Amino acid sequence: MRVPVTDSHTHLDMQSGTVEAALAAAAAVGVTRVVQVGCDLAGSRWAAETAAAHESVWATVALHPNEAPRIVLGDPDGWSRQGARVPGGDAALDAALDEIDALAALPQVRGVGETGLDHFRTGPEGRAAQERSFRRHIAIAKRHGKTLVIHDRDAHEDVLRVLADEGAPERVVFHCFSGDAAMARTCAENGYFLSFAGNVTFKNAQPLRDALAVAPLDLLLVETDAPFLTPVPYRGRPGGPYLIPLTLRAMAQVKGVPEDTMAEAVAANTDRAFGAG
Repeated sequence: MRVPVTDSHTHLDMQSGTVEAALAAAAAVGVTRVVQVGCDLAGSRWAAETAAAHESVWATVALHPNEAPRIVLGDPDGWSRQGARVPGGDAALDAALDEIDALAALPQVRGVGETGLDHFRTGPEGRAAQERSFRRHIAIAKRHGKTLVIHDRDAHEDVLRVLADEGAPERVVFHCFSGDAAMARTCAENGYFLSFAGNVTFKNAQPLRDALAVAPLDLLLVETDAPFLTPVPYRGRPGGPYLIPLTLRAMAQVKGVPEDTMAEAVAANTDRAFGAG
């Protein structure tokens, strides 16, 4: 790409190879910065450490929505890397959130997330813990003046409800936006950023492209969510930040603008969303 952009959401710790190799491959195609996203305590610590060590990496820290119920239930499976059963309960969740709060204060940490609600993988028994965690993350983001990065899966109405209840932080990013055109309009009315990933290139993703079509250009971000959601024609393989150009070009086609125009908008939006410099 002729205009440098940022991968606004990636998981380098879940990708093969070294951080240095991933950053070099990304830079070679014009992706000059990545936002490394934490999903649990170990991953959030790693994100903060990696961002401190690499100028082209920014960090976000959080407990993933599916992590909070596991902590409360004392279940180390899934996202958790603690390796042993923990006592569980609200006290365990509070302790984990206290550490996220401390990490959020670090200067290289630009956001709090990914947090939010996931009604696809978490059943009714875990939703109270999930919502409690989400509300606490909102407070952490507001206290430290950091961007709130939202994971919203099959929970659009509840995510918007909690944001309205708590009062959204100044900057909110809907990571891997998954809503329809109506949801996109609602987010835009609230000034929330919409970040699109490689799934916008999928054949069956017309509702997502319809949402992109109505989303304002000045609220769009681009991401990989790598190693997940790898864009066509590499769908099914592990992704990486170097594949951002494929998604950005697809976004430009949907919006009916030149690639450089899309890249310039995304670059400016990312600086507004996470802070320039």
